[in-house]
Amino acid sequence: MYHMKTAKMICRRSVMAVLFVLALSVTFQSISGVQASTIHEWLKENNIYATNGQETNEDSLFEKVGLNFKQLNFLSATPTRVSAEEAIERPLTLEELDWNQYPTHTVHATGYTAGYESTGKNPGDPSYGITYSGLKVKRDLYSTIAADITVFPIGTILFIPGYGYGVVADIGGAIKGNKIDLYYDTVDDVFNDWGKQTIDVYVIKKGDGTLTEEELTQLNEEESMQVFRQQFRGNEE
Repeated sequence: MYHMKTAKMICRRSVMAVLFVLALSVTFQSISGVQASTIHEWLKENNIYATNGQETNEDSLFEKVGLNFKQLNFLSATPTRVSAEEAIERPLTLEELDWNQYPTHTVHATGYTAGYESTGKNPGDPSYGITYSGLKVKRDLYSTIAADITVFPIGTILFIPGYGYGVVADIGGAIKGNKIDLYYDTVDDVFNDWGKQTIDVYVIKKGDGTLTEEELTQLNEEESMQVFRQQFRGNEE
């Protein structure tokens, strides 16, 4: 009789323990979103279930659950998976394109404006803002820059990291040899965005000594380049 009561008590406590674990699983799943199968695997790994055919008593079960429950926190940190359709690929910036196909040239690059501090001219002067090539200075996706035309002829297109595309349209008294001058709209832009740098530039196209307003406009309005132009204008704003 005693053994029968003991067996019933063990059976009853085992059933209660299983129900407790199931209730715990459901509650945890509803709070954290972790699947019951994941909890099942965790319980097996932490030896909370009976092993080797031996039943785990209720006290031992409760103790193990109490000690290890905090380890389940990591289960709720599973990264969210996004389908390919939902993923939006970020467009590349000019800086991230592969420029290695173009030859490089090390230059000393400074910045200039159309103002008196750079050109000695003031607004109202007939030649204010007019480059050596006859074009008006421009800061855009393709900006006008000054160079030694014996090194970079008028019309040469360079990619200058940190600045963007520069088209040689101007010269300068101090711009000799491996020096270039990058056009900016204001003095503050020159100091804040550039200053003076020694840098490797990429020679995209060597000019033939000429450059027209139409050619510069076509470069800036090329349909396939507008995504980069928008990024450029966003940075400038």
